[in-house]
Amino acid sequence: MLVRLLYASRAIAAPQPDTIHDIMCQSHAHNPAQGITGILCHSEHVYMQVLEGGREAINALYAKIVRDTRHTDVVLLHYEEINERRYAGWTMGKANLARINPSTLLRFSDLPGLNPHAMSGKNSLALIDELMASASVVGHP
Repeated sequence: MLVRLLYASRAIAAPQPDTIHDIMCQSHAHNPAQGITGILCHSEHVYMQVLEGGREAINALYAKIVRDTRHTDVVLLHYEEINERRYAGWTMGKANLARINPSTLLRFSDLPGLNPHAMSGKNSLALIDELMASASVVGHP
């Protein structure tokens, strides 16, 4: 059974390029064998990530993510059973939310700054879809 999970968290410290690089390398090394796809969005102090795959694999990965000491305030924004993947082309894509036009954020949020803890899961997923449509997501499948 396929599921989609979306969470947000706050970084303990501003993510350094090495931190994001390490997360992406781990994802590209481990996700294909587990059948996990998704996108990591980050800004100076916020992470937002959508994961898709089998229910057991996604639940196990999320449990590991919750224990990761690089962030805090992990909140589950959305979890659903799905018939097909939305992010099948990404073992883990990424988007730097600090580079997103504030008007794009205003389409999905009450303020032009990103605060996924105050956004609905539906709007957070819509924002990620907008980032994909505007080619703001980078990485390799």
